[in-house]
Amino acid sequence: MKSDYFKSKLFMRYIWSYLFILLIPLAFATIFIYRSAVSNLQSEIEQSHLNQLNQTKTIIDGRVKELTEIASRISYDERLTLYKVHDPYYSREAISALDNYKATSSIIGDLFLYYHDDDKIYSSFGMSGLDVFSDKYSFHNWTQDGLRQDLNTLKFPKMRPADLVSQPTSLQQSILAYLVPITPNSPAPHGTVMYFIPESELTGLIDSILGSYRGLTYIFDNNGQVLTNNGNEESLTAGDLGALFKLPPGIHNQALNGQSHSVVSVKSDKNGWTYVTLMPSAQFFSSVLHVRSFIILLVSIVVIVGAALALLLARMQYLPISNLVHFASSKSRSSRTSGNELERIRISLQEHSTRADLQEPYARNHALLMLLKYGQTKSLSADLLEAFDLKFDHDRHFAMVIGFDKRSHLHDSKDDWQTMIQLFAEVDFPGLAAKAYSVELPQPNQLALVVGFDPAGAGQTPPFGQMQQIVEGIRTHLLELFDASPVIGVGTAYTSHAHLNQSYIEACSAFESNILTVHGSVTFFEKLSSTPERSTFWIPGNVLLKLSQSLKQGSYDVSEQTLQEALKNLPAAGLSAPHLRLIHYDILTTLLKTASELGIQGLTQDVLSKLNFNSSEELEAICLNLAARICSQVERDRTKEEHSLMDRIVGYIDKHFMEHTLSLEVVSAEYGISPSYLSRTFKEKTGINFIQYIWQKRMNEVMHQLKTTNDPLKEIIVRVGYLDTPNFIRKFKKETGYTPGQYRTLNTSGEHA
Repeated sequence: MKSDYFKSKLFMRYIWSYLFILLIPLAFATIFIYRSAVSNLQSEIEQSHLNQLNQTKTIIDGRVKELTEIASRISYDERLTLYKVHDPYYSREAISALDNYKATSSIIGDLFLYYHDDDKIYSSFGMSGLDVFSDKYSFHNWTQDGLRQDLNTLKFPKMRPADLVSQPTSLQQSILAYLVPITPNSPAPHGTVMYFIPESELTGLIDSILGSYRGLTYIFDNNGQVLTNNGNEESLTAGDLGALFKLPPGIHNQALNGQSHSVVSVKSDKNGWTYVTLMPSAQFFSSVLHVRSFIILLVSIVVIVGAALALLLARMQYLPISNLVHFASSKSRSSRTSGNELERIRISLQEHSTRADLQEPYARNHALLMLLKYGQTKSLSADLLEAFDLKFDHDRHFAMVIGFDKRSHLHDSKDDWQTMIQLFAEVDFPGLAAKAYSVELPQPNQLALVVGFDPAGAGQTPPFGQMQQIVEGIRTHLLELFDASPVIGVGTAYTSHAHLNQSYIEACSAFESNILTVHGSVTFFEKLSSTPERSTFWIPGNVLLKLSQSLKQGSYDVSEQTLQEALKNLPAAGLSAPHLRLIHYDILTTLLKTASELGIQGLTQDVLSKLNFNSSEELEAICLNLAARICSQVERDRTKEEHSLMDRIVGYIDKHFMEHTLSLEVVSAEYGISPSYLSRTFKEKTGINFIQYIWQKRMNEVMHQLKTTNDPLKEIIVRVGYLDTPNFIRKFKKETGYTPGQYRTLNTSGEHA
């Protein structure tokens, strides 16, 4: 034993703890642990019953609602009007309709339709008189007069308690009758739909609640009357039943018939019914007799060898903690050495957890992408930005779009591309007082940079010149590291990061203009207006480019602002009406051309019908309406394309999930999208992430093959694409509770049985 151990307060505390346990009176230890086991077992069972009762309540509420809806449809069904059910010609159609309605719910034993003051009642078997009906269905507690009165006077849905019904052709059957006046919710109903529900349909739902434990389950209506129960093990007095009904929802201990019972109660908010299970508490103690025997044996062993084992157990307890302390100390950034070993481990784990949360790549990329798409939104709170370590505390912010064409080796090198994404995740330019964050875009081999900088002082480099230096620094960095010449589009610098969506649209415009002209160069959006071939009469070409790009991105906010910017100075320019109309046509042409490029049809005729505008205000209204329609269609097409794409990707995974090479990068390359976009969109569609989905597919296939084949386990695991057999077995047992071999044995035995 190392002497250093005895210098540890934690180690000495372990020794004294074990020695102190030996001094605890055995009787108190036995009673405490025994009652604790009983309490935990009872709590687990009660909580399980509470959950099952809530499920039962939900199912029964849904079935009752279904019956009410059927009655509503019957009340509006023209085949079941009073005239047609009486008419010999239409009566068959009415009987067939009732039979169809009866078949729509599995709990309906029989279905009857009755119109007030009629001496006939109708069902899927045909029409019969009330007297004949009463002879056929003889209720034990429901008289013929009571039946007639309920059918004629009922104004609200009513469920009658289970009652024995004698029929001439069959044995007695316990049935619940559910009466719904029609039309439902009408103050003056004209008839009644009556359902016969075999009690077994409801008791079948609640029989599984108690499991192997003795007890009862009751369903009370909103007046405290017992509708049904699942057996007759105990007989309760009316007072006990009333007390059960009045219990609030939850878990209770209640004395019934002189015995302590565990009672679980839930109440339906829809129909006011109360569901109650009760079990004798004594049976929980008999279920843990083995615990008492184990405790006695354990205490006896501790008494005999306790003194010797105290030291050994303390060492065994402390050794892994000691190793973990050394590991945590080597990885921890904190210099704190105070506190015991567990406190130092806690601090180290907290540091690692915090760093992992802050460096979550997909969530961080998504937050930045939303910022570029929508500007500062409510969803990007200050706390969220702080959690991702994103700081927008500079005076100017602009966006860049960087891409590589097929001639660049980065186009096909996934490793180099990922390296570049990581290097540019956060880049500082101390000499230029700037910082940049990278954003991987949905398009392959494209990323955006969000750049913030502080303008130099008066008389020094102007902001645009500073932007040029930053962009050139990034371009040079890419050339040095990857020997690749990128295509770069740069947006305008704004005073707030809330306008980054504007700058991003401008960067996309510059990038698109750049890639169509000169490969491997930089284009600034602000310089596009000075290019003659891009200019129009009175309206800078970059404004029209920005308008076109905002429409392609589906950003109505940016297109609205761009249109207003293009139109606001025209009246003050002193142009003649013909000149103004020509300029207006340029704007409309840009809108229609962009719509045509996007494949949006049917807008030209609408615009031609509105060309007789008399003012800039009318033109602005026409343009804004047209832009809104284009952006809305772009969003719809994008959503539809995303759903279609995800459907194809899910289908691809379902087909190839047994290939061990299948990965996020492989699928993203197959469909020409970025891995981060695929990861985020896949989880939005399926509800689980990419890795979990593939694991579940492989897991299901292994379970299927274990049940249907005799192939060796390792062969099956490798066949479904999982190469690490031991790790798969551990995860399989964690998820199912069985090893693959046990699972195969259990399911094979079940099939043979």
